[in-house]
Parts: sequence; C-alpha cells; structure tokens
Amino acid sequence: MSARSVRRRRLILVPDVPRLSARARWVLLLCLLALNAWAQLGIPPVARVTDQTHTLSSAQISELSAQLAAFEQAKGSQIALLMVATTAPETIEQYSLRVAENWQLGRKGVDDGALLLVALDDRALRVEVGYGLEGALPDATAKRIIEEIIVPRFKNDDVFGGVKAGIEQMIRVIDGEPLPEPQTHTDEDAFEAGFAALLIGVLVGGQWLRARLGAWPAASLVGTAVFITLWLLTHTLIFAIPAAALAFLLTWIKLEGGGGGFGSSGGSGGGGFSGGGGSFGGGGASGRW
Repeated sequence: MSARSVRRRRLILVPDVPRLSARARWVLLLCLLALNAWAQLGIPPVARVTDQTHTLSSAQISELSAQLAAFEQAKGSQIALLMVATTAPETIEQYSLRVAENWQLGRKGVDDGALLLVALDDRALRVEVGYGLEGALPDATAKRIIEEIIVPRFKNDDVFGGVKAGIEQMIRVIDGEPLPEPQTHTDEDAFEAGFAALLIGVLVGGQWLRARLGAWPAASLVGTAVFITLWLLTHTLIFAIPAAALAFLLTWIKLEGGGGGFGSSGGSGGGGFSGGGGSFGGGGASGRW
C-alpha cells in the first residue's frame, strides 16, 4: 500500500473517532444523571408531621401536629417534622434542603419556615432554617437544640420525647423574635375557597347524577343549579353563564377514574397543610447520636 493511500485513509477515518468519543461521553453523562435522579430518595407529600419509620404512634403524631398547627395559627411561622430511615445516597444536609425547598415551608416573602429531619438508621438529624428565621434561629442555636435537647433523649431511646422537646424549644426561640402577623383571610380568599368547593361539587355530584339520571338530564340540572347559585352570589351574567356552561360540559362528559398515584408508608399528620412559599438557603445545623 502506498503512502498516499495511507494518508487518504487517515483523512477519512481519523475525524470520525473524536465524534464517536464525544457521543459516547454524552451518553455516559446522561446515564449517570438518570441513575443519580433514580437513586435519590423520594420526597413525601407535605405534612406537619411525617413518620416513615413507624416509630411514632398515631396519638403522638396527632399531638405534635396539633401543637404545630396552633403555633402556625398564632405566629404565622411553619415548622414540620420528617422522620425517615435513611437519606442515602444523599447526605442529610442535601436531602433536608431538597425537602425544605420542595415543601416551601413558611410564608412567601417572610421565609419563616423550619424543618426538623431525623434519619433513624443513619443516627443523624438536622434543623433546616428558612431565610426569615436565621436571626431568631441561627446555626449556633439550632446546634444547641440538637446537642442539648434532642440528642440526649435519643440516646435514651426516647425518640418521641426528643422530637417533642426539640420542637417545643424551636417554637420558644422563634416566638421570641417579632414576625409579621399571620395573614388574615380576605373576602377574595373566601370567594376563591367557595368557588373551589363548588367546582369539586360539580365534578363529584355531577358524575353521581349522570350515572343515575343520564348525561342530558344530569348536565341540565347541574348547569342550571350552578347558574342560579352564581347569579344569586355575584349578580353577574358574564361570570354565571360561562360557569354554568362549564358545569354542563363537565357533567355531560363522562370522567374516567385513573389508577395512578403515589405510594406511601408510615404515618403523617396535618391534613390540608401546605407550604406557604417560603425559601431556604442551607441555614441550620446537623448532629448525630
């Protein structure tokens, strides 16, 4: 084979190798990212108290939930407790921040939320603090609550006593700093809540009537009822007529129930609870026992 032929083959073959290697690297990177996302521990639905370890009794969960609900009602700040077996493959700091950001504890713009996370099998815990509470509950104070209040009880196998005492101390500390008063519900909030309840009633009640009366009679009945209700409440045809038409269609169309959903384990307390839009930046403290 002549030298000219070899050079020609190199010109043809060599440029393809880097492109193939780059593609392989991209494929490998995507696989690693997908594997990392798959391996991450899932985040449970937001609740004031979530125990995925089955350590706390229903009565204990209810007691803690009621205490946290009363504090939120009086102060406006939100505190939540999450107990898991492990945060692996993440560190407790990584998982805690991810949960806090997902739940958005605390009020939007005030950022007065806090999370107490306990990983029993890891023998680790963390207090995650929102931006707005970093003055009332700084890292050093959070560390003292962990080491002086919670950990000694955990070492005596008193998990409930530890989380209860820790939450009580967090409440006392947060309560010592002036924060904006809890937001009062306005007439607009009440109207939105009433409209949401009406929509749920149309979806559920309309399908129930459809199964018994048929599509046309049920849709006509529900549409008329919605029109009369909204006309009496708002005296606005521009709002009542489209809403009645929507109610008619939602009843006339058969809605099929789906089978998908989220699995859950353990206990949780605080039905109807949701985060208020608070933000977190990694403030807080961690500990072990």
